[in-house]
Amino acid sequence: MTNTKPPTHLNGGSSTEYSFMRAASNVNTPDEKLYLSPVESMEHTEDREEEACGWLGCRPSPIQRFRHPRWVLVFLCWAGAIQGMVVNGFVNVVISNIERRYDLTSTETGTIASCYDIASVLCLIPVSYFGGLGCKPRYLGIGVLVMGLGSIVFALPQFTSGLYTFTGDDVTYCDIGANATACTHKDSLSNYKYVFFLGQLLHGAGAAPLYTLGVTYLDENLPVRSSSMYIGIYYAFAIVGPAVGYLAGGAFLNIYVDVNQVNSASVSITPNSPRWVGAWWIGFLISGLLAFVVAFPMCGFPTKLPGAENFKKEREKEVYHRKGTKVGSEDGESTGACNYRHILGSVKNLVTNPTFMFLNLAAACEGNLLAGFATFAPKFIEAQFSLQASNAAQYVGYAAIPAGGGGTFLGGYLVKRFNLGVRGIIRFCLAISIPCFFCVLIFLINCENVLYAGVNIDYGEFASNGTRRFMGKFTTSSCNTNCGCTLENYNPVCGIDGIMYYSPCYAGCAESIPDTDPVQYKNCSCVSYDTSTTPSYMAMTGKCESTCTMLPFFMAIFFCIMFFTFVISMPALSATLRCVPQQDSSFALGIQWIIARCLGSIPGPILFGKMIDLTCLLWQKKCDDNDGSCFFYNNKNMSLNLMGIALAGKFLSILFFTLSLIFYKASPEKEEEADHDTKETKLNGDSGVRDSQSTNTSVTSLNNGTTQPDVNKNNTGKDFTTKL
Repeated sequence: MTNTKPPTHLNGGSSTEYSFMRAASNVNTPDEKLYLSPVESMEHTEDREEEACGWLGCRPSPIQRFRHPRWVLVFLCWAGAIQGMVVNGFVNVVISNIERRYDLTSTETGTIASCYDIASVLCLIPVSYFGGLGCKPRYLGIGVLVMGLGSIVFALPQFTSGLYTFTGDDVTYCDIGANATACTHKDSLSNYKYVFFLGQLLHGAGAAPLYTLGVTYLDENLPVRSSSMYIGIYYAFAIVGPAVGYLAGGAFLNIYVDVNQVNSASVSITPNSPRWVGAWWIGFLISGLLAFVVAFPMCGFPTKLPGAENFKKEREKEVYHRKGTKVGSEDGESTGACNYRHILGSVKNLVTNPTFMFLNLAAACEGNLLAGFATFAPKFIEAQFSLQASNAAQYVGYAAIPAGGGGTFLGGYLVKRFNLGVRGIIRFCLAISIPCFFCVLIFLINCENVLYAGVNIDYGEFASNGTRRFMGKFTTSSCNTNCGCTLENYNPVCGIDGIMYYSPCYAGCAESIPDTDPVQYKNCSCVSYDTSTTPSYMAMTGKCESTCTMLPFFMAIFFCIMFFTFVISMPALSATLRCVPQQDSSFALGIQWIIARCLGSIPGPILFGKMIDLTCLLWQKKCDDNDGSCFFYNNKNMSLNLMGIALAGKFLSILFFTLSLIFYKASPEKEEEADHDTKETKLNGDSGVRDSQSTNTSVTSLNNGTTQPDVNKNNTGKDFTTKL
C-alpha cells in the first residue's frame, strides 16, 4: 500500500505545499516536487500527464511551477474582476451615452442589459454539465475568451458608425422669413442595438463557467479548511470589478467620444452639454484585451492539480449520504443522478415544496429590483438632479459597491452569529425587508423639472411667476414661427429669464457674442427680460441648472435600500439550501437560479426602461418621423413610476417570505439524524462527520446570478463564509 505524505500547511494553513506519488507504485516513494525536470516528464504515465500544465501536446517543464491552486486563484480573480467590471460596471455606466449616440430608447437599452442573463440561462446547464465531465480550466479559458470577444463586439459600433456629429453642430439662428431646412441626418444608427445585443449575449455565454466550474475547480483541488478562504478571495475580486467599472467608466465619459480621431481641443461642447457623448468604448476595449491575456494561461491548467485525489477522499468523509449508498459508489450514480426517473422525482419533490418555491419567487422579486436599479440608477440620478452622466455613474458606484459587499458579508455573519435555523432565517429576511419597503418611499421626494419653453411653460413668461404646465407636445410661438427652426438642431440654451429653450433659433436669438465660453447669444426675441436694463447677453449655451438640493439625502436612502436588499441575499440562499433534501441541493439551486433570472433579472431592466420611457416629454425626431432618444423627462412621473415598481417588488418579496414561513415544516427525522451523527462523531473522535442539514450547513456562493454548492462543512460552524 502506498504511503502518502499529507499536505503540510504553513503559516496556519494560509499556504499549502502539494506533493504527489509516482503512479502505479506499490512501494514507498519519496514525495515529488511541484515542478518536474525534462527527464522526469518523459517517464510520466497518462494520469500524470493529466496533472501537467500545457496546451494540447505542448507541456514545457518551466511552466510546471505554476501548477498550484494559488496561480489558479490569481487568474480566476482576474477573470472575475473583468466580468464584474464589464457587466456590472461599464454597461450600466454608459447606458445614457449610447442612447444619445445611437438614437436608442430606454426600453432598448434595458433589453441590452438583459441579454447577459438570457445567454447565461441558456448556457449554464450545458456548460456546467459538459465542463464537469471534461477539463474545467479549458472551459474556463474558452469562456473568458468569449467574454473578451463580447467586449470587442460591444465596442465595435464606435469604429463603424463614423464620427459623432451632434445635432446643432452648425448653430442655426433666427432668420426672419427663412424656411425650415430639410432633414439632413437621414441615416439612423438605432440598428446598432443588435450589435450591442450580440456583445451582451457573448458576455453572458462567456461568464457562464466562471462561478460554476471555477468555484468547483478550486474546491476540488484544495483541502477542506483552505477552500473557503480561496473562494472568498475569488468573490472579493468579483466585487472589486464593478467598483472599478463604475469609477473608471465615469472617468472615460469625461473624454470626448471620438478622441481617437478628433482633437478634443477643437470640440465646441463640454461634458456639461446635453449633447456630449463620452468615450464609452474605451473600457470595453481594455477589458477585452485583458480577457484575451487571461484566457491563454487559464486554458493551460490541468484537469486536476497534484493532491486532488487526497483532497477528494478527505472531503468524502464529510459528505452526508443516505442509508444504503456507499461513498463514491458508481452504481449509486448510475442508478440515481443519471436516471431520468430520479430527475423527475427530484423535480416533483422540489416543485411541491412550498417553502422552496416561495423562496424562489422572493429571489425573483429581489433580482428584478437589483437588475433594474443597477442598470438605470445612474440615468435616473442624471435626469433627476441635472448631473453629468460621469458624475451620476460615480455616485451610484460609491453607494452600490459598499452596500453590496458590506450587506452580503453582514447577512452571512448574522446567520452564523445567532446560529439561525430556517425559520429564524426567514423571520430575519422579513424583519429586514419591512424597513427596506418604507425606504422606497424616498421616491416620493423628487426635483421639479427645469422650466422648458414649449414643453412645460409658455414662451414669454418668467421663471419666477410663470405657470408650470405640460403642453402634451412641443409647441412654438409667434416669436419664433418665422425663424426657420427645425427640431433636428437640438442645442439647448438657458435664457436670462431662467427658462430653457430647444435651440438658439427657438429662443429667437439672431446672433452670438464672439469669444464667449460657453457661447452667449443676444437679440433673442423669445427671452423675457427687464426692459429697464440692457443685459449684456440674453441666453447661454447649455441647460439651466437645477436648484434641487436633495441629492445627498437621496443617496443616503438609496444606499440603505441597496444595503438591506443585499443583507437578505445570503440568508435567503442559506434557507433555500436547508429546506430541501441534501441530495437535491445542487439541483434546487439550479432551479432557483433559472426562476430568479427568468422572472427577475431578465425582465427587470426592460420593465424599468419602459417605465422611464413613459415619462418622456420631448423625444428626438428622426428623419423617418420615428422617435430617437429622449431629451427631456417628467421628473415627478419618473420617480413615481420607479417607486411603484420598487414598492410592488418589495411587497411581493415580503408576501413570499411570509408564505414560505407559514408553509415551512421541518423534517421529523432531522433531530434524530443530528443526534445520531453527534454520537458517531464522539465515538470516532472525528468532528468532521455530521449531518449536512444541521445548523452548520455551509452557504452556497452566488454571483451575478450563478450558483455553486459549497460542500465544505465546518467543524464548529465558525468558518461560515458568505460570498457575493
